[in-house]
Amino acid sequence: MKTSKLSASILVGLLFLSQSIIIAACSKEPSESVLQEHNTQAQSPEILQANADISNSRHNAITETVKIASPAIVGINITEVRQVGYDPFGSAFRDPFFDQFFNNFRKQYSKKMEVRSLGSGFLISSDGYIVTNDHVAGNASKVVVTLTNGEKYNAEIIGSDPVSDVALLKIKGKNLPFLTFANSDEVIVGEWSIAFGNPFGLFDINARPTVTVGVVSNIGVSFSQENRIYKNMIQTDAAISSGNSGGPLLNASGEVIGVNTIIYSTSQSSQGAGSIGIGFAVPINRVKHIADQLKEHGKIDRDFNPGLIVQQIDDNIAKYFKLDKTDGVVVIEVKSGSSAEKSGIEPGDIILKVDNTPIHKDDDLVIAISDGVVGQTLKIEILRSGETLTKKMYLNPIKR
Repeated sequence: MKTSKLSASILVGLLFLSQSIIIAACSKEPSESVLQEHNTQAQSPEILQANADISNSRHNAITETVKIASPAIVGINITEVRQVGYDPFGSAFRDPFFDQFFNNFRKQYSKKMEVRSLGSGFLISSDGYIVTNDHVAGNASKVVVTLTNGEKYNAEIIGSDPVSDVALLKIKGKNLPFLTFANSDEVIVGEWSIAFGNPFGLFDINARPTVTVGVVSNIGVSFSQENRIYKNMIQTDAAISSGNSGGPLLNASGEVIGVNTIIYSTSQSSQGAGSIGIGFAVPINRVKHIADQLKEHGKIDRDFNPGLIVQQIDDNIAKYFKLDKTDGVVVIEVKSGSSAEKSGIEPGDIILKVDNTPIHKDDDLVIAISDGVVGQTLKIEILRSGETLTKKMYLNPIKR
C-alpha cells in the first residue's frame, strides 16, 4: 500500500511539473539571439549560392534547345485511301467447312476506305517547307499540319522517296520558325540526342511536341526493310514511340542531326509500338540531299536495274577462289545489256567495295546500289584473278 501512495504522489508531482513546463514553453518568447542565429543561417551566402546553383542547373543546353526548337515542330494528321478486302457475307459462314468453299470467293471483293494515321515533322524554312518520313505522308490523299500556335494547314506533298523514307511537304505561310542543320558526319557517339515528336497523337491535345532525351548510341548503322534502304543511320536511346516518325533528332546545340524514323519494339502492332531504347534516325546530311532533289524534281528517279546476280562468299567459295576471308560477294550472273555488263563486270568477279563502301555481305551490296539514282556513276572495286580492279558502273534507266 505504501508503494501505491508513493507512486501516486510521484505521479501528481510529475504531472504538475509537466504542466508547468508546458505553460512556460507556451508563454515564453523565443530569445532574440535564437532568431538572429536562424536568420543569419538562412541568409548565409553559401546557402543563397547553393540555391542559385540549383536553379541555374535546371536551365541548361537541353532546356534551351527545347525552348528554341519547339515552335518549329509540327503534328501531322494523314488521310489515306486504301483498297481493303472485305467479306460480302459478313460474319456468316465463318467456319472451316464453309471456308473451303467460299474463301477464294471472298478474296475477290475489295473496296476503297479512308484510313487515318498520324506522325511528326519539322519546318526547314520560313516559307513553309516541312520534312517528314515517306511512310508517314508518302501515300496520303490529305495531309493536315498543326503548328504549336494551334494553327492548322492543309499541306501539299512536294515529293517523296520510298527508298530513303523521306518526304517533303509545303504549307502556305510566311516568317515561320524553322530548324537549322548540323553536319551529321560529325555526330559523336555518347553526345546528347533530343527527340521531338507527336507520340500517340499527344500533339493534338495541347499543340506541343513531346520531348525525350538520350544519347547517340551508335552511328553508321545500315540495313534494309520493306524495300527501304536505311543507310548510315544514327542510333539513339531517346524514347521514340508510334507517332514520333518524321520528327527531328537534335544535338545539345539545337541543331538537327537526323529524322526519327524507325524503332525496335517488342510489340507486333505498329499502333502499340513503344520504345525499348533502340531507335534510328536518318542522318540529316542524307535528308538534306534528298529534300533538295524532291524540291527541284518532285521525286528521286531510281528506275534502274544494275543487272547483277551475286552470292555471298562462304568458306567453300573462299577456298575455291583462294581467298583469305569471306568478305565480299561473287558475281554469279550479269544480265545482257545491263549497267553491270556495260561497266565490264563479269561472272566470277568478287565485289569488294562500292563507292569506297566495303561490301562484306550481299545486303551491303543491295544497300549501296539501291540507294543510287538514274544517271549516277558508281565506282565498283572488284577482285579478278587475284588482281584488284575498279569499274565504273553508270546507272541506266530501265527501258519500258
